[in-house]
Amino acid sequence: MYTKNYTAIEHNGNTVHEKIYTVAVEGTIELFVNKLPIASILATPEMLKELAIGYLICEGLVKNAEHITDFKIDEKRIYVTIDETEHLELWRELRSSGCVGVKWDENESIFITSGTRFSVYPICKSLGFLESEIYKETHGTHAACLMNTEGDCVTKAIDVGRHNAFDKVVGYAYLNGIDVSEHFIFSSGRQSAGMVLKAARAGIPLVASKTAPLNSGIDAAQRTGVCLVCFVSHNKITVFSHPERLLCRQ
Repeated sequence: MYTKNYTAIEHNGNTVHEKIYTVAVEGTIELFVNKLPIASILATPEMLKELAIGYLICEGLVKNAEHITDFKIDEKRIYVTIDETEHLELWRELRSSGCVGVKWDENESIFITSGTRFSVYPICKSLGFLESEIYKETHGTHAACLMNTEGDCVTKAIDVGRHNAFDKVVGYAYLNGIDVSEHFIFSSGRQSAGMVLKAARAGIPLVASKTAPLNSGIDAAQRTGVCLVCFVSHNKITVFSHPERLLCRQ
């Protein structure tokens, strides 16, 4: 169940009345890697395998899904076995639906090498895919969409956390053999360094959002080769980094 109804008291001028509100549901998902507790993630309880795979890739614990040797979901616990990696025992994150910890090593070397270029019109066209029935009901969820160069939606994820939706989309792509270097990701949320670095680690060359970037997001995009496009509307985009990834013509 992804929503729950609550009774609230609404004050509207001189009128006071009860009203039923539909609210988005989040649950705590515990992620264990090589038997070590890695993260507590507050997330919408669907696409949990995609969430876990995407998290491992987007946070840099594995380079791709081939490094995952075993996977099991036990109710709200996810157990993953991966090839050995350095400093795994030091990795621990408490992630809420409203924020995301930034695992940014200043010496981490990431740069997008994709030669894919994107037209402006398909980016603007993609805005409509962010809409969802659960958002219309609750106004409490985020969406992320993986888009091809024509502006077609390859996959979509909904979650209470913008970063969770991002991870789910990436996880789906890797589980289904989709080459993310030929796609861009459209997110409904603000773009911080944590969000942009997810795209860079996954190999996604362009991130688009209908909302604003943060300074850390712009800095991360400039450093990693990600084209960061924000304030997307049906007829306008604003490019904050690596405009060479866009075609001059629409």
